[in-house]
Amino acid sequence: MEAHDSFASIENLDKIIANVLEEDVPVTPRTMVALYRPGLSYRPEQAIRMYPKARYFQVTTYRIRPGTYPEFAELVRLRRQSLDSINLNRPDIAYQVISGAESGTYIFFGPLVSLATLDSGLANSPVYAEDLADASAEVRRKIATEGEISRENLLFRIDPRISNVSEEFVAGESEFWHGKKP
Repeated sequence: MEAHDSFASIENLDKIIANVLEEDVPVTPRTMVALYRPGLSYRPEQAIRMYPKARYFQVTTYRIRPGTYPEFAELVRLRRQSLDSINLNRPDIAYQVISGAESGTYIFFGPLVSLATLDSGLANSPVYAEDLADASAEVRRKIATEGEISRENLLFRIDPRISNVSEEFVAGESEFWHGKKP
């Protein structure tokens, strides 16, 4: 995963990589270009601060039917409302894929400092949050049924041995990124 501030920067990187790669080096089999969608993200400023400390990423890919973006945005809003009601520390950053996947593909990256984070999920939500969850569950189910084509949840482990990150990125976490290897 790479962040770029322009499409031109993607092109420049492609040129650099083409000059460095040798013919026998395998090329990445699939490239996607996606736009950051802050309105769909959950606490994105918090998520980005967690990236250097993340040891895992929970990645959820949604494919939605054409013309159902407003319903999908409402589904995401209801999810954020539910997470806020219990102050769950599980931020994510959302992207809309514009090249390299089917139309209507959205990818959410949730950094996890530890897999133990998953142990304190919604199953352990307080009683006061149950009413809110029950009230919006039917709405969420209807929207998901009508608007989603598919949803895939993946869990990725970060391997610093094959990561290429800047010194600025690893500040405060250099033991993980450059020192002890998992």
